[in-house]
Amino acid sequence: MFGNKKSNQRRFAGVISGLGISLLAALLVACGSDDDSSTPAISEGKQVTFAVIATSDLHTNVLSYDYYKTVADPTLGLERTATLITKARSEYPNHVLLDNGDTIQGTVLSDYQATVAPIKCEDTLAQYKVMNYLKYDVGTIGNHEFNYGLPFLNQVTHNGNNCKGPNFPLVLANVYRVSDGKTLFPPYTILTREFDGVTVKIGVIGFTPPPIMQWDKKHLEGQVTVQGVKESAEQWVPQLRAEGVDVVIALVHGGLSNAAYTSTMENAAYYAAQVPGIDALIMGHSHSYFPDGKNYANMANVDNVKGTIFGKPAVMPGFWGNALGVIRLDLEYGKGAWQIKQSKAELRLTSSKDASGATVYVSPDPNIAPLVTQEHQDTIKYVNTPVGTSEFRITSFFSTTGDTAAMQLINAAQIDYVKTFVQNNLPQYSSLPILSAAAPFKMNFGGSGFTDIPAGGIAIKNIADLYLYPNTLQAVKISGETLKGWLEKSAQQFNTIDPAKADDQSLISSSFPSYNFDVIDGVTYQIDVTKPAGSRIVNLSYNSQPVLPTQEWIVVTNNYRASGGGGFPGLDGKSIIIESPDTNRDIIVSYVKKVGTLKRAKDGADRNWSFVPVAVAGKVTFESAYDAEAVARDEGITNVFKDSDKADKSVSFYRLQLAK
Repeated sequence: MFGNKKSNQRRFAGVISGLGISLLAALLVACGSDDDSSTPAISEGKQVTFAVIATSDLHTNVLSYDYYKTVADPTLGLERTATLITKARSEYPNHVLLDNGDTIQGTVLSDYQATVAPIKCEDTLAQYKVMNYLKYDVGTIGNHEFNYGLPFLNQVTHNGNNCKGPNFPLVLANVYRVSDGKTLFPPYTILTREFDGVTVKIGVIGFTPPPIMQWDKKHLEGQVTVQGVKESAEQWVPQLRAEGVDVVIALVHGGLSNAAYTSTMENAAYYAAQVPGIDALIMGHSHSYFPDGKNYANMANVDNVKGTIFGKPAVMPGFWGNALGVIRLDLEYGKGAWQIKQSKAELRLTSSKDASGATVYVSPDPNIAPLVTQEHQDTIKYVNTPVGTSEFRITSFFSTTGDTAAMQLINAAQIDYVKTFVQNNLPQYSSLPILSAAAPFKMNFGGSGFTDIPAGGIAIKNIADLYLYPNTLQAVKISGETLKGWLEKSAQQFNTIDPAKADDQSLISSSFPSYNFDVIDGVTYQIDVTKPAGSRIVNLSYNSQPVLPTQEWIVVTNNYRASGGGGFPGLDGKSIIIESPDTNRDIIVSYVKKVGTLKRAKDGADRNWSFVPVAVAGKVTFESAYDAEAVARDEGITNVFKDSDKADKSVSFYRLQLAK
């Protein structure tokens, strides 16, 4: 159950790492582990090189497979990253393999094992089966690990129980149990490694984003507390150093931002890098890449070519298994301690271009797929379960340029659910109008692709593709002022367009994720993209009457948004009046079953929002699905026109005629 001898040693290190220094010293003396008389002296000037190999944001993309389309997808999958891991290990016999979190949630495979056919204590998650095979050394806990609740998380990570799980320690320094004040997982672990005949002690510490307390409030409130990443690092790293480690590696499940620091900061790697005692960082959460010579190029004290932050090597190795991070550390022994003399951080992608410009993908490790055959087949069977039919195609292609049936379906299902709930359980709110907010999760942001449900049978996989996340439904009671602020935040999806500019102008902001572009149904409004952010929503009306700042509304959304996810004004968890145990996805499934057949006239987009018409001297451009202008017409969007296609036919380039 506990793996091989080396795994047991790693487990022991993970257990004792959180103990007090004096108790730890006593244990080490008793075990004879640090007996100087038996440790060969290391000569001055001795040099050794080892590599830190890392993944992040795997999100249970174990295989190169898209469960939403039920087809192979070579752009993702740990089975391909595994090939890069094997190659890196051959280059660096001295190495450690780490994972930076958001590991056990993210595909229908993970949902199936967590909620549809919950995994038993005596079984190991498919994700951990593969990671055990790859012999990971340490992992940390990302924000999405909490999505299924603490009992599930503790079970599958065998945290405080004898269930099956990873054969490597998981560390997390900034989340504490309310019950006893101790960290939920050991804050760090110490790996003692023999490299080229000498001993090197490597400390690994982990951090998760503090906003988990808002994002998963229903699972975490009253159960745990969270400390800021910087404060946590300043508390634990000195203790880790006091235990005699030679190198400290921080697993920061957060991205890179130099915004003013707060203890609730989501992407705090920039500040973690400034904490004395940390030598190297693995970053993540942002589904981005570092170093790549492009991202974060203008940030002070960041070198996105060499891969350093305040001089410390760092990597952010993509997402879904599409990249591997490698940090080479060259150590030299002097004055009784190992010093990092030189380092190199790099990204290794699972895809590349050949001489002709065609994309070439790394071959998968053939030993991985057989490890999860049963789980894979069970998931495919599940996602193909039919729930209804549609007489028309449902896509997310143009959900940021006009109202679409995709958003209409989500909002209709949510409103239907809450109307019944209010009638049966909250009659005191029966006089309030019920609105609904939905966002297009797949608009190719970060390479996510698009939702595309063909006319005909609708299966669970189609609903899962439309609503990617296992959020639960919540509803808030807000004022008209907050409603307008909500829409203003959503309108940050768009760049500010200058009507007088003759050059092409890009409509969609590259830094604003589409999952924060909420379309609110039940009211009508327009967006003026020629105005600066914060003053774009005009003609906001309900039943043809202007929305007043003091009017009260019920708005249906999900637990992420209602509790503050995305930083929307007025949404901080205090206005929640409904906390459903049902996921938004399951509510959509039930709605489609109830309707039976979706028809365009009744279930298509109601065109409740549009852009303010304005003449623009140049083109307003955006990219979307390949050769899909006809789809825009079917949706009733008449001001979108295709200009050209990308060479690889992955997307097409369009223009939005704002004057129309």
